[in-house]
Amino acid sequence: MENKPQEKDSNPNYFSRVELLLGSEALNLIASQRVILFGVGGVGSWCAEALIRSGIKNLTIVDPDRVNWSNFNRQLPATIETIGKLKVEVLKRRLISINPDANIEVIAQIYTEGTAPTFHLSNYDYIVDAIDTLTHKAHLLLEACKTDATVFASMGAGLKMNPLRIDITEFWKVKGCKLAAALRQRFRKGEKPSRKFQCVYSEEMLQNKGDSDEIEELNEGGIISHFKPHTNGTMMHITGTFGFMLASLVINDINDKLNS
Repeated sequence: MENKPQEKDSNPNYFSRVELLLGSEALNLIASQRVILFGVGGVGSWCAEALIRSGIKNLTIVDPDRVNWSNFNRQLPATIETIGKLKVEVLKRRLISINPDANIEVIAQIYTEGTAPTFHLSNYDYIVDAIDTLTHKAHLLLEACKTDATVFASMGAGLKMNPLRIDITEFWKVKGCKLAAALRQRFRKGEKPSRKFQCVYSEEMLQNKGDSDEIEELNEGGIISHFKPHTNGTMMHITGTFGFMLASLVINDINDKLNS
């Protein structure tokens, strides 16, 4: 029997299964929250998709990079058709195709101490950090903790293979993560975050077995980026899990507000 294409619903409920699990009040609260996500690479891109598919309607995504060949193994925006395109623009098109009613703002700009004021962090309910550059990540976390927003962060997702070792804990309790250790060392020497925040992390630490030459990442102008950290091997089932767990922190926190 030939399968006929499904007719479009004039008034679709994209999130009927979310509403079935959480209820209409929770779904409405999820839709009302303003979220800004920094970094839409191997972790952030999957976090963005999970947020939109869970009912978030107001999402700002921040990333200055364009799709590169080295992104293909783990990043949602990376396909043959999107090479050289801005990741935030590619991702926005996908997210709008999931929920046309979503308000997706894109900022193709790098977060630095100098650009920080332009992001207006105090306008958001949730600030999600998926940046992989130590200096910028540290500054973002310091500034985010000064706002009233709830802050969540991803620690390092490279050099890992076992998703069962991925966990969530408060930043100062993270163990076995070189990125978290470097951040803590930096904070101890200077300003510390003014409050606690939850992180996704893994204690697993493998070694690269391939060519030690660093993979070149191109920035918007087609020039090798100097903002990237040392390149480590990564797997999509790890970075994706990190991203989904980041999204779960946001959604569960919103839902918990109704039950507290």
